[in-house]
Amino acid sequence: MTREEFGKIVRSIPRQPGCYKYYDVKNELLYVGKAKDLRKRVSSYFNKTQDNYKTARLVTLIDSIDFTVTNTEHDAFLLENSLIKHYQPRFNIELKDDKSYPYIVIKKENYPRVFLTRRLIRDGSEYLGPFTGVGRVKELLALIKQNIPLRTCNLNLSPHNVAKGKYKVCLEYHLGNCKGPCEGLQTEEDYRTNLQQVRHILKGNTGEVIRHLKSEMMQLAMDMKFEKAEILRQKIESLQNYQSKSTVANPHLGNLDVACLLRDEKNNAFVNYMMVSSGNIIYAKTIQVEIKVDEEDDADVLSLVLAQMRDTFSSNAKEVIVPMEIQVTEADMKVTVPKLGDKKKLLELSIKNAEIFRDEVRRRDTLLLNDESKQNNIAVLEELQDALHLADLPVHIECFDNSNFQGAYPVSAMVCFKNGVPSKKDYRHFHIKTVEGINDFASMSEVVYRRYKRVVEEESPLPQLVIIDGGKGQLGAALESIERLGLTGRMTIVGLAKREESIFFPGDSEPLQLPYDSPAHLLVRRIRDEVHRFGITFHRQTRSKGTFKNELEGIPGIGEKTATELLQRFRSVKNIKTLTERELTGVIGLSKARIVWAYFHANEGDASAPDA
Repeated sequence: MTREEFGKIVRSIPRQPGCYKYYDVKNELLYVGKAKDLRKRVSSYFNKTQDNYKTARLVTLIDSIDFTVTNTEHDAFLLENSLIKHYQPRFNIELKDDKSYPYIVIKKENYPRVFLTRRLIRDGSEYLGPFTGVGRVKELLALIKQNIPLRTCNLNLSPHNVAKGKYKVCLEYHLGNCKGPCEGLQTEEDYRTNLQQVRHILKGNTGEVIRHLKSEMMQLAMDMKFEKAEILRQKIESLQNYQSKSTVANPHLGNLDVACLLRDEKNNAFVNYMMVSSGNIIYAKTIQVEIKVDEEDDADVLSLVLAQMRDTFSSNAKEVIVPMEIQVTEADMKVTVPKLGDKKKLLELSIKNAEIFRDEVRRRDTLLLNDESKQNNIAVLEELQDALHLADLPVHIECFDNSNFQGAYPVSAMVCFKNGVPSKKDYRHFHIKTVEGINDFASMSEVVYRRYKRVVEEESPLPQLVIIDGGKGQLGAALESIERLGLTGRMTIVGLAKREESIFFPGDSEPLQLPYDSPAHLLVRRIRDEVHRFGITFHRQTRSKGTFKNELEGIPGIGEKTATELLQRFRSVKNIKTLTERELTGVIGLSKARIVWAYFHANEGDASAPDA
């Protein structure tokens, strides 16, 4: 990326804390960095000559830039740490284990100790953090020690050992730093109360402690002990300024997904999706979807886009954090609409990134970066023709996408762009007719065959470019249909990888990555987003009309009403197949339950007999 190319996108980078990611032309992650001001930090790579060879080499390889905004510089440190360890970019200094961020552990034992560690051991202990600096952690532990009496010894204080009088109090007891649980001078209940105060401090809930310290400080001042009062004042200030909690790295959150949806005045929806693994954000992406107010409500759109994103990024998380109640496909999926706490902060961060993306789209519209004038669009099409080495100018482009968001209901959609703008009268949608179950490759083969068989029969013009959203597998399936129709070579067909936005040509081992924010790349992204929007809208319309023909309705003795009742309760045919006869009976009655269960287990023999 040259300075001139960077100058075209610099205003899209926010002046907020966060992490930036550099990618090369193959969309491989080169480098992850953190910044207090993202625009200022990223600009420094391009606005001055780099003296360091490694940095200079990095700049020559940068093709695209991505960023994730965080709430604080502290969170940017932690997000950088988790991203580097997860992706291991080749231009980052490898983070060794001894360079891991420190945690404070409340050990799982009788009268738990509280101490600093860099190792997370899955032994049931409670880990709080991570923290960005050891110095402040030690300062905090010293403050805890001065105000909350806890043991620091490593004695085995089991009830048996304490009752036998095996241990004697040490100097810490006489100094007032410990209440002597080793001799039974402190109850476990009282000790647990002290631990709860520690948790409040470590989680940033320092109000009670601060009030206590202020009271002591005032008393010392009244007693003319100003030096000691000043020490307490510094401690209070340290507590007030201390940020121990992190939005982007919180081990107890585990694996979950976060998603939110915002609208603008033009009926566009902006959906941000974040993947959290082991308490760390490892992926964040915002997409734009055009919707119609009278056809889609926010919950439905978010539900369908989330299902698509989870499939695209192969998420197996069993909990999703969203701002509203939505329907999900998996029976064991937990939907959480947080009101307070860590999950609420994650949702707020997701909304923040969606707002930044929305504002950038508005800015581009204001600057006419999405201008649809004929002259501008022809220039974009010429750039796309050159980038893809097309024989003809792609004035007619068609794009296909499978839309099986709810698992049991496969449909497909095709959008058409002529002269660089949507030609909505040429849009088409497809119910899958010949494929049983969910099979993206077979579904793509079917709809491409049906589409161009009809085009040939009606002697309609063929497009110059066909985009298959889904990558190599779907591209191969589409090519089979094109060959069956004898249309090979009459139009260019490419695959678009959903995750990386890379373009695959038939037979090529390496994908093509268009320059980031180039007009040609933006056009391809717009076409992809439009086919997603059209597919989502069609899916919603069809489902609301009850016109889906699913596998349940093909079972002899099971009608549309029973099939709908089962799907409303269990969300997908896949989930229904896993149910026992007893579970089915509770919804549709014994006789129909036996029919459904027998249909799905006909080939299992006596070994899989249903429960009584």
